[in-house]
Amino acid sequence: MKNIRSITVLIMLSGLLAFGCEDYPDGPAVSLVPKADRVGNDWKIAEALDNGTNVTADYTRYELDLTESGAATLTAQYTLLGMEYDFVTNGVWIFMSDEEKISFDFDNNLADGIYEILKLESNAMWLKQDGGTLELHFVPR
Repeated sequence: MKNIRSITVLIMLSGLLAFGCEDYPDGPAVSLVPKADRVGNDWKIAEALDNGTNVTADYTRYELDLTESGAATLTAQYTLLGMEYDFVTNGVWIFMSDEEKISFDFDNNLADGIYEILKLESNAMWLKQDGGTLELHFVPR
């Protein structure tokens, strides 16, 4: 009887691995952590690519704080004409398209956007601008 249970569990686990637990192109293949819990984090941009060109230097002072319940805060510091500016906007995030995309709706509409989720792990979130060329690789702060 014990062998039958063990075999059944192995078959079920094999089925999970073989039949598409991988929701995102770059992973993870399997995760027991709910997707909203993986999104919830204080993120910074580790790498930014625009049409394959590395533009990370343009995003070194961007932070995205997300909660599991859907709250979002975007903080950015940038320089324009020799002057330093701080940009902070609050809003919400939601999953779209069967949790394959994420939408951000901020108080400042210039920061709004929809992104395809390429990777969603507790320590990495990769997003690609929906219909655009910008790809952002986030890591925890």
